[in-house]
Amino acid sequence: MPNDRVKRLRQLLEEQGFEAILVGSGHNRRYLSGFTGSSGMVLITPSESYLLTDFRYRTQAPKQAAGFQIVEHGPSPIDNVRELLEQNKLAKLAFEQDHVVYGEFASWTKALPGISLEPASGLIERLRMIKEESELQIMQEAADLADATFQHILKLIRTGVRETDIALEMEVYMRSHGAISSSFDTIVASGERSALPHGVASDRLIGTNEFVKLDFGAYYKGYCSDLTRTVVVGTPTEKHLEIYNIVLEAQLHALEHIKPGMSGREADALARDVIAKYGYGDLFGHGTGHGLGMEIHEAPRLSKLSDTILTPGMTVTVEPGIYVPGFGGVRIEDDIVITESGIKILTSSPKELITLG
Repeated sequence: MPNDRVKRLRQLLEEQGFEAILVGSGHNRRYLSGFTGSSGMVLITPSESYLLTDFRYRTQAPKQAAGFQIVEHGPSPIDNVRELLEQNKLAKLAFEQDHVVYGEFASWTKALPGISLEPASGLIERLRMIKEESELQIMQEAADLADATFQHILKLIRTGVRETDIALEMEVYMRSHGAISSSFDTIVASGERSALPHGVASDRLIGTNEFVKLDFGAYYKGYCSDLTRTVVVGTPTEKHLEIYNIVLEAQLHALEHIKPGMSGREADALARDVIAKYGYGDLFGHGTGHGLGMEIHEAPRLSKLSDTILTPGMTVTVEPGIYVPGFGGVRIEDDIVITESGIKILTSSPKELITLG
């Protein structure tokens, strides 16, 4: 698998006129090599694949990075990079411009005299957008774990329970069932706080007759899931029902009509236009969705600014919302994969409004 990914990367490098590329960002390093260590660099040349890491990974690196030459670097890894470039008679080196800070770039410039450092943006991320079957299987398992977590936590949500206690129980459940961690800081936002799109769990006690918004995911075998459901504790008012049903209509409409060949902008409009039709357009301020994979937010985006064409194998979220300050908010989110004919929904938690005592 990693060798096929390297092959596709080499094709991109050739198309862009790059001789070699140095990869230091953790997710991209793991994607190319399979290496899960916390430190290291990948150097891809026209004919060789190197993983540079330190003595801590002498045993681990060869086992994980199939097809890579393992180089145990010295105190300054860039010195080893220079030696490898000299061995391969290369004078140009692309680097990940979106992941390298200026100080690092300055030190590389000094350590690599005679080497032209060439910024490259999003090459590996472009490969990562199209998921392989093995990745989709893991993402399905991560989504299944999120669904199981939702069913588990419904038994514990009630008046008087602290938001942070709900979040903790969700994270313990995910980790005890195979997750490495949560995909991000778990959002549990009740009452007026549910109007906060990213209302990370607080010390607030859940009240009665109010929304509780849950946004969470499992980081599982290197991949993320991302699920949002909104419930009511107590009895919903007409306002609760109105907002919830509009968001549900918008989400279902988007799920029904998203298809390959559509732009991210067009997919975003599917949900946004429904919410705007009911007069709540100004209260839906974020994109309809985002790419999902090794990172919780990655390309492509479903937003008003995205011209990326949806292609089979892309995985994205679909998560419209309405957020009414001083009252509360609703978001409903599923994870999907673009297929040849439409979409496959990875998450399966129920979406009819759930009321809890």
